[in-house]
Amino acid sequence: MNRRVTIKDVAEAAGVGVATVSRVLSGGSASPQTRERVLAVAAQLDYRPSALGRNLRQRRTGGMGLLVPDLTDTFYGQLSEGVLACARSAGEPVVIGSTGGDPEQEADLIGMLLEQSVDRLIAVPSGDAETWAPALRAGMTVVFADRLPSEGTHEDDDTAALAVHDLMLLDGLPPAPRGRPLDVPSVVADDRAGIRTAVRYLRGLGHRRIAFLGGPGHDRRAAAFREAVGTPVDDDLVVFATGSRDSAYAAASSLFLSRPDLTAVVAGGNVLGEAAVLAARELDLRVPRDVSLVMYDDVPWAELCSPPLTVVAQPGRDMGYRAAELVMRSGGRRPRDVVLPTELIVRGSCGPRRP
Repeated sequence: MNRRVTIKDVAEAAGVGVATVSRVLSGGSASPQTRERVLAVAAQLDYRPSALGRNLRQRRTGGMGLLVPDLTDTFYGQLSEGVLACARSAGEPVVIGSTGGDPEQEADLIGMLLEQSVDRLIAVPSGDAETWAPALRAGMTVVFADRLPSEGTHEDDDTAALAVHDLMLLDGLPPAPRGRPLDVPSVVADDRAGIRTAVRYLRGLGHRRIAFLGGPGHDRRAAAFREAVGTPVDDDLVVFATGSRDSAYAAASSLFLSRPDLTAVVAGGNVLGEAAVLAARELDLRVPRDVSLVMYDDVPWAELCSPPLTVVAQPGRDMGYRAAELVMRSGGRRPRDVVLPTELIVRGSCGPRRP
């Protein structure tokens, strides 16, 4: 795959400085000979200026974007319905994109939305703060839903953020400061209360070896779980999968096989809950006789399971609606963060610990 041509490549081929290329491409002053040479080289190299850079200089015309990790996930479908309902009532068009939980793909979609003059964005973030800082510097109004960007920066997933950072530098634009927290409003569920309630419920049934099965974006839920079970925490009972269903199933199966002494599981999302149900069935573990299960997210199929699943319900549609309301309140002071309540719905997937 060919490397994308940068403004630095154009400058070197034309024998001028980066600032001169930027000035020519943005319509600034330059001698006729220099302008002709720069434009000819840019055309020959098929250089396309950074969308982030152009949008810092241009006034966008409006529109709303929505980025979620997985459009097939029932919870994100509910969240999307809420966004669309609010946008429809305001006559706002919405551009929807799926990031696949990939920070690099997320960065590409952010650039595409800027290119399409979308100036307001609701996102369930997959990347960290560095992925999002350039969009904010470009003037985009952002509201996070369901979760916040991770605070840390990892070498494996920071490629996209570094690429955008470098493009802004090459286009003669000041890059966003690295490592600073983002001042972005959010609409999230009360994960801490939801997980704490689930653990207390299982503890009340006599369970002591309780596992947590998490995925991308579940850092807050995992932290709440650790807090709820108290010290010392058995780290082998806190397991993470990647965003795919195959990974969730593999993590659940490995957990059951490696820790036959566990008696209960808290699944951090509906994909993980589905994986736990399937893995238990494959391993002939009976729910709740052999293992009790609580799933974070109430989705329609949870009631159809045998037995029906006990869940921590979070209001996905309301979350999307409130996020859309916030993102449309552009201008003025920063909107306050919204924390929505969760509810433990007890069904048949939990039972008393057996000796």
